[in-house]
Amino acid sequence: MRHKLAIAAALAALATPALAQSQGDWTLGFGIAYVNPKSDNGVLAGGTVPTSIDDSTRPSITFEYFIRDNIGVEVLGALPFTHSIRSNGAEIGTVKHLPPVVSLQHHFDMHPRWKPFVGLGVNFTGFWDGEAKGPLADQQLRVKNSWGLAAHLGVDHWINDRSALRADLRWIDINADVELNGANIGSVDVDPVVAGISYVMKF
Repeated sequence: MRHKLAIAAALAALATPALAQSQGDWTLGFGIAYVNPKSDNGVLAGGTVPTSIDDSTRPSITFEYFIRDNIGVEVLGALPFTHSIRSNGAEIGTVKHLPPVVSLQHHFDMHPRWKPFVGLGVNFTGFWDGEAKGPLADQQLRVKNSWGLAAHLGVDHWINDRSALRADLRWIDINADVELNGANIGSVDVDPVVAGISYVMKF
């Protein structure tokens, strides 16, 4: 009886596809990204204006090319995020940004369908459409662009050999200088955690 069970288990394992990502494969993912900046994002104007930055959610897209089996280079993009900048609860401005990330990622071939992965990359965050509001209304507000590192971890659940559902988290190092009427008034440390859910297709 034990031999029969062992043979049945072996046949079942053979019948389950490994679903590994091979060199030359590429994937395209469509999903939703939630950007949650850290608390206490800095103090502007010589320590007189504490700042906090609200969260934002937008559609996202990823592209990954596998340079070796289970090792890929991924590019993250999204529609522009809009954030409210507050001080002591009052809105003092808004700004739009895009934080594209390029990461080198390792996918672990540990289970036929569940594939965790980790990645490390570089982020460029472009800010635009800064608008001063509240007590700063009618002033010229600008948040300058930022470069930083980004860490990524997540897991894919492969539905079949061509599509998967993904849940992931990123940490992005975003530190940006702030100008008011052309004068530097300090910097903000955004450093968000980005949570995502997406549908991934392999080609």
